[in-house]
Amino acid sequence: MKTSLRSNAASWAVAAAFGLGCAAAHAVEFTDPRGDDKGPGTYIYPTDGVYKAGSFDLTKFTATKSGNSVDFSAEMAAGLEDPWGMGGGFAVQMIFVFIKTGPGGNTATPPGLNVQFAAGHEWNKLVILSPQKKSRVLGEAEAKAGALAKDIVVPNLTRGRGRVITGSVPLEELGGDGNVDGWSYQVVVQSNEGFPAAGDFLTRKVNEYEGQHRFGGGNDGDCDPHVIDVLEGPDAKQADMLAYTCGPDGKSVKMATLKMIKK
Repeated sequence: MKTSLRSNAASWAVAAAFGLGCAAAHAVEFTDPRGDDKGPGTYIYPTDGVYKAGSFDLTKFTATKSGNSVDFSAEMAAGLEDPWGMGGGFAVQMIFVFIKTGPGGNTATPPGLNVQFAAGHEWNKLVILSPQKKSRVLGEAEAKAGALAKDIVVPNLTRGRGRVITGSVPLEELGGDGNVDGWSYQVVVQSNEGFPAAGDFLTRKVNEYEGQHRFGGGNDGDCDPHVIDVLEGPDAKQADMLAYTCGPDGKSVKMATLKMIKK
């Protein structure tokens, strides 16, 4: 009897370990360089004290399949704060998680980011981690994102704690095969803007000179990427992806072009 119990216990231990190994296979983690929260290399934080150094500096991103959901987390270089009383543990950040789950997809992005994706690097779904309520984010998407709105997904609850912003969405809303470790990703860091320009999707502008609530180091036209940090890969460097050219009229001559990153 004792021998049988020991044998069964050993079998259960092996099975449990195997199960954990399978679960771990459906997770992906990326790290991103510190100190690159300068967009294409020239951007400067707004002057108001709520925009603390490192607030928009992505250092780690993870996606983990958990049952019938996928959990997303974005870790920043600075501790999160909620100076505007948003209620979710953070306030100034807004994270765009673009995912390529299968063939085809979109090269355009929601208005206000001023970036596109390269051919072959299209995105199928966009998960938005925002301190705004889900209803506000989806309402803005419906009003401003056009045909892209159908591919935008927002967690029921997005939280910030310590330095990490998290949100979970049903797997069925993402489509694809559910193997998150086989998907490709791009993570764009922007700033939550409660009073965006008429056509912009809750995004904060980058101007030539920084102001109380405006990033500086860009262009006063609408040709520069309104992006503070992106996920880098071996063949996708931030400075290259966010390189842009403006015409004398402030319109885009060469738009910043992103690539997907895959493990």
